Amino acid sequence: MSSFSLRARIGEQLRQIYRNEIDLESVVDRLLHEMRLRGEAPCLGQGVEQPSHWSAADAYLITYGDTIYRDGEKPLHSLQRFLLNELSGTISGVHILPFFPYTSDDGFSVMDFTSVNETLGEWSDIQAIADDFVLMSDLVINHISSRSAWFDNFQAGIDPGRNYFICCDPAEDLSRVVRPRASELLREVQTVDGKRHVWCTFSHDQVDLDFSNPELLVEFARIIRLYLDRGVRVFRLDAIAFLWKEVGTDCLHRPETHEIVRLLRTLVLHAESGALLLTETNVPNRENLSYFGNGNEAHMVYNFPLPPLLLHTLYGGDCCGLTEWLMSMPAPPLGSTYLNFIASHDGIGLRPVEGVLSALERDRMVAMVEQLGGRVSVRTLEGEVTPYELNISLFDALAASYQGVDPWQQARFLCAHTLMLALQGVPAFYIHSLLATSNDYDRVQHTGNARAINRHRWQEDLLDAALANPKSPQRQVLESIKSLLAIRREQPALHPNANQYVLQLGSKVFGVWRQSLGQHQTLFALSNITDSPQRVSLHSVNLDAAVQWTELLSGEQLVQDQASIDLQPYQSVWLSSV
Repeated sequence: MSSFSLRARIGEQLRQIYRNEIDLESVVDRLLHEMRLRGEAPCLGQGVEQPSHWSAADAYLITYGDTIYRDGEKPLHSLQRFLLNELSGTISGVHILPFFPYTSDDGFSVMDFTSVNETLGEWSDIQAIADDFVLMSDLVINHISSRSAWFDNFQAGIDPGRNYFICCDPAEDLSRVVRPRASELLREVQTVDGKRHVWCTFSHDQVDLDFSNPELLVEFARIIRLYLDRGVRVFRLDAIAFLWKEVGTDCLHRPETHEIVRLLRTLVLHAESGALLLTETNVPNRENLSYFGNGNEAHMVYNFPLPPLLLHTLYGGDCCGLTEWLMSMPAPPLGSTYLNFIASHDGIGLRPVEGVLSALERDRMVAMVEQLGGRVSVRTLEGEVTPYELNISLFDALAASYQGVDPWQQARFLCAHTLMLALQGVPAFYIHSLLATSNDYDRVQHTGNARAINRHRWQEDLLDAALANPKSPQRQVLESIKSLLAIRREQPALHPNANQYVLQLGSKVFGVWRQSLGQHQTLFALSNITDSPQRVSLHSVNLDAAVQWTELLSGEQLVQDQASIDLQPYQSVWLSSV
């Protein structure tokens, strides 16, 4: 067996996970079979030698399958119509949040990984969207619904499922376990073998799967192959950081977890060379970055510190914290990049800025969100309850600064997105950011879930009416972001891996220098993050006076020997050498 064969690579990765405690050859054979791969095939490289999978034209939409609905029609049909009518040529990819049958957590407590929730549509509807956009799907790999067939089988003591769940003695010391919820970790259930206590990281309806049993790897290989066949090209590894449990540890980022990510990358790469892995690890920044591995784990990691840091920056009119953090961010290896976002279906996580913002800065931001009608989710760690997540629509979150409510809501909101679009990485937009959706208090009351505040469902006729009004925030915000994306897609200097350097322009103006991979274009992106006009010395920016500079967002050229540029409140400029 050649050391360069696919079979050898998979066997070595399994050995790192299970340390010869399983029949490696049998598991290798079954993984190859489920993925329809040849073990004798040469193993492809996975690191920096791989070509770039993206360009400046790439951007993702994040949405639930039923965010837009019309009575009497499957919501996936309504979503596809919105995508084709409003976003064709603007975004390249769509992340449809879990579209499977589920029991709770708005889709993340999956009953059946292999079917589409019939209230949304069917696989043909998913494939229709995949025909026009790069399709991202969640691989909800850490847990499954307590009402799934697997869990029913676990309780009945039959396969498949009998050995798929983690059971633990309540007498064990589990105090070191890190988790994002305040509920009890263990849930008592009755089985044919008597009472058992199963591990539930997130909720008692979401029961954790036991990957010390390699049978689950085989199951998920089968699921991945199905998704590939249905058009999925980006796999979001939901809650992957919690995957491997070991009593006596924090059960977070275990070496086995990282090796499983590497194994999944091997399988996906050889099944579909254009498919990508995105890890969802809403944890402190250094831990998050570890999922790049050595260019052999995730292709993309979420830039989780960005949302709370942008909120902090725009509330205070001070970009020093954002500048300092971005200076510390490593450039991802070629073939890997960040997924930049400001809002998502979840709230704005606070763990990623642990060690970046002080407790005082964090608590001031928490109080501000509460004043603006938001909610705050908490977690328990070593008996202490601390803020974990800010739940609020981003449009409402930026209705004010620490100075109070003002007329700058929309300008502040667009400033945040313009700033994000200039950063190294691929941008992603939550649909409710594109649509300037406000807090949905009715959904919070109806569901009892604080995250529902930012999960509004638009009735299509009402959305169409809002978008038909040129003065509505929905139309104005959508058109502004579409215009920004149209400009961005033409700039080689804004390639996700193009060079980036953070400028030192004081606390009121944030700036980055970008240069295309071939060094053909240089771009300076400047943003006034305050509610007052700011004058920026072009000498301090270090523009080359011998070059003709164009401001891309207005289309105007800088005049010869221009000494400064004036920025209105929350205005951004992109100065390009081409």
